[in-house]
Amino acid sequence: MLGSVRYAPDGEPAEDAIEAGASMLAAAPAGWEAVSAAVVSAAVAGVAQCWAGGWEPADLERIVRREASDVTLVALVVDAIAAEAARAPAGPSRGARRRDQLSRLGADVWWGSDRGYLDALARRRKKSRFETAYDVLAALRLLARLPRITPLPAPAPAQVRDGGGTAASRALGRIRGLLAKAEATTFAEEAEALSAKAQELMARHSIDEALLDSAASPGGAAAGPSAVRIGIEGPYEQAKALLLDAVAAANRCQAVWAADVGFSTVVGFPPDLEAAELLYTSLLLQATAAMNRAGDDHHARGRSRRTRDFRQTFLVAYADRIRERLSAATAAATAAATAESATTAPDLLPVLAARELAVEETTGALFPDTAPVRLRGIRDADGWHQGTAAADRARLSDGNG
Repeated sequence: MLGSVRYAPDGEPAEDAIEAGASMLAAAPAGWEAVSAAVVSAAVAGVAQCWAGGWEPADLERIVRREASDVTLVALVVDAIAAEAARAPAGPSRGARRRDQLSRLGADVWWGSDRGYLDALARRRKKSRFETAYDVLAALRLLARLPRITPLPAPAPAQVRDGGGTAASRALGRIRGLLAKAEATTFAEEAEALSAKAQELMARHSIDEALLDSAASPGGAAAGPSAVRIGIEGPYEQAKALLLDAVAAANRCQAVWAADVGFSTVVGFPPDLEAAELLYTSLLLQATAAMNRAGDDHHARGRSRRTRDFRQTFLVAYADRIRERLSAATAAATAAATAESATTAPDLLPVLAARELAVEETTGALFPDTAPVRLRGIRDADGWHQGTAAADRARLSDGNG
C-alpha cells in the first residue's frame, strides 16, 4: 500500500492513492494501534533514508516547508525526525550541529508510545482517523520522493589543546556580543564600529587557529575542511546567496548555492565556517532592515510598481560592496599578522595557502558540476546606490572599534 502511494504520479492519481490508503489504514483489521506502530516505523525508515541521501534535519524541514501544499505536513515530518533520533545510536554523524538542529526544530517525542501516536495526533489536531491517516501518508510520500543530494563531509574531530579551547570560546563570545550589539543599535556609526571590530577578531581568530593546527600536526596530518549548509530563504534568494558567497570568500571558505533546495553549502575549516555563519547572519539582518527602510521610502515616493526591483537591486549592491570591504579587511589582517609573527611563525602564508587549496579541492570534489548563476532584476539605479551606501555604513575594512 505504501508503495502505491509513493509511486503514484503527482496530481489526482496521487490524491486517489493517498485516499485509498487512508481508508485501508482507518479500517485495518489489525487495529488502529498496530497501524500506528507500523506508521511510526515507516516514518523512521523514511527519515533514515533521507539521512543516507545526504539530508540533514534543518534541510529536511526546509524542503518540506517549501514543497508541501499543506503546512501541517511540516509538523508530521518533524515528528518523524524526532522518532528516528530517539531510536538512532549516537555516533560521529550525530554531532553537536545535528543536536542543535533537532533542538531548533523542536524534534521531541511528545507522544506516549508508538502504538498510541496516531490517536494522540488525532486528538491534538482534532481530526478523524481517516484525515489523520491521509496526512501521515502524504508526509511519508513526500519523504520517500526526495532526491539524493551531496552529503556533507564528516564533522572534523575536535582539537584538544592546552588552553586553546578556552581562548577560542572567549574570542567567539566577544564576536557574538559585538555582532548582537551591531544588529540592535539604530546608529549607523555605532554599528559600523562594532561590526568592524567583530571582523577584526574573526580574521585574527582564523589565523590563530590555522597556526595552532599547523603546530599540532607538523607532518601534515591535520583534519581537512568541513562543510555546513545555510538556508537561503525567499524572497530575493539570489541576492542573499550572493551576500553569503561574499562572506564565505572573505573567511577563506567557498559557498555553493542550490536554488532548488533552498540552501548554500559552505566549505571551509571549522573556525572559518563558524565565523562566516555568524557574520552572514548578522549582515543579513542589517541588510534586510536597511532594505526595508529604503524600500518603504521608495514606495512612499510613488514607485510601488518597481519596489521589488528596487529591493532586489539594493541587496545585490549591498553584497557587492560588502565583498570588496571584507576582502580588504581580510588582506589587512593577514598582512598585520604576517608582520607581527615574522620571527615566531614565518610559515603563516604557506599555512594559509595550504588551507585555501584544501578548501578548493574539497569543494571541487563535492561539487564537480557547478555553474555560474545569472542574476535577474538588477535594473534599479536608485536601489543600487542605496544598497552600496548601506554597505558603506556597515563598513568592515578596519578595526577602529
